[in-house]
Amino acid sequence: MNKKQFSIVARAKSFTHAWRGIKLFIRTTHNAWVQIVTTFVVVILGVYFGVSRFEWIALICAIGLVLVAEAFNTAIEIDMDLTSPEIHPLAGDTKDVAAGAVLIASIIAVIIGVLVFTPHVFSCYF
Repeated sequence: MNKKQFSIVARAKSFTHAWRGIKLFIRTTHNAWVQIVTTFVVVILGVYFGVSRFEWIALICAIGLVLVAEAFNTAIEIDMDLTSPEIHPLAGDTKDVAAGAVLIASIIAVIIGVLVFTPHVFSCYF
């Protein structure tokens, strides 16, 4: 059995690949920009309303869920474009299911946002 030795250089190199993937995701995915802007708005609102630690945890998890879902969706789309350049119904189904996962994550994030911010809005303005 060929067991690889631990290498700090190899670990560092794997991080460079991960950062390249994040840059590629941000540079090529239009929805990522919408989600990043939305993230900044949520952070600003969280600071403005002084949300609790637990509310921050919920908001950060919701933001992370959406960004991770979108990143996986992008990776699946890239793979489908590579492996099925011609139009194929199953490739389309794969892309649609991945996009549906992003929609589900987004709906969950909106629900969390409403649950976190509604009491703060009502206590400040009503």
